[in-house]
This record gives sequence, structure tokens and C-alpha cells, in this order.
Amino acid sequence: MEVEKAVHALLEKKTIVYPTDTVWGIGCDATDPTAVAKVFELKNRVESKSLIVLVNSTQMLTNYLENVPERALQVLSKTSKPTTIIYDNPKGFAKNTIANDNTIAIRIVSEGFCNELIAKFGKPIVSTSANISGTPSPKCFAEIDKAILDNVDYVVNLHHEKISVKSSTILRIDAHNEIQVIRA
Repeated sequence: MEVEKAVHALLEKKTIVYPTDTVWGIGCDATDPTAVAKVFELKNRVESKSLIVLVNSTQMLTNYLENVPERALQVLSKTSKPTTIIYDNPKGFAKNTIANDNTIAIRIVSEGFCNELIAKFGKPIVSTSANISGTPSPKCFAEIDKAILDNVDYVVNLHHEKISVKSSTILRIDAHNEIQVIRA
């Protein structure tokens, strides 16, 4: 039921607060610039700072990138923790999800609410921590700023007791196929 409600909100270009595979996040359709702009506004964040996007499969990942480096696929096949990779030359995303250097940070989720949500929605969704820019990421639902909860279009009513202490690892694979750790 919550998946259907969240999908309905996403289809209507609305924003949601939802439990991700890491921390609570603010999300929207990553292909819609109007919805993405609402996320930046909610967070009081400048659009020049990029956002993380979630997909639910390698197939969806390849649909939104010019090229997926083999090294990225190797890393993803071996990791057991949530890992976000920064990719070059994204396609099909709203321009305001893409960084100034034409890159985008994407994480594949393979289970739980997010996986189900993305599978039903059929497109990537934005996943940025549910906090005002510059403040700590909430480790649980109770820590989400009231201003976020009051201004988002839909709040998923699941896992409010869940506690997450760690965001995803963020990696970048450079032109020499070397891995750079952006956030451990």
C-alpha cells in the first residue's frame, strides 16, 4: 500500500520522504526537472550541488548512462554495503540532477522498500538525505526536521523506528580505471 501511494506521488511530480537502504531520504522522479527543483528548495540547497540517484538494477543503470565502466560492475558485484558510484555522461535525467562536470552519483538498491518502489515506478528516483543542507543527516525518522516533513508532498508511513548510522560509500572511477574514495 505505501509503495503505491509513493509511486502515485512520484508520478504526479511530487516529493516524498522515504526510508532508503541507508538513511531517510527526500526523493522524486530523477527525470523531472520541476520535481528535482522542489527537492533543492526543500533542502535549501543550491542546484550546483549534485544529488544521488537510486536505480534498482544494472539494466536500469545502463539505460541511463552512455557507458558503465567494467570496473564499476566489478566493484558492485563484490560489495555487500550500499555503494554509490559517480559516473560520467548520464542520459535521460533531469539536467538539475547532473553535476557541472557532466557526472551523476548512482546507487543500485536490490532489496526492501526502495527496490520495490523503483520497480513499480520504473524510473530512477532522487535520494538525498532528509535534512536541511548543512545540518546532520537524520539517523531515524524522529530526527527529520519538521520543516522537511511539513513541506514534502508525501511521507512514507513505514520503518519509522529504523535507525541508520551510515550513509553509502561514494566512489569514483577515474580515466585510469583507479578507484577514488569520495566518502568511506
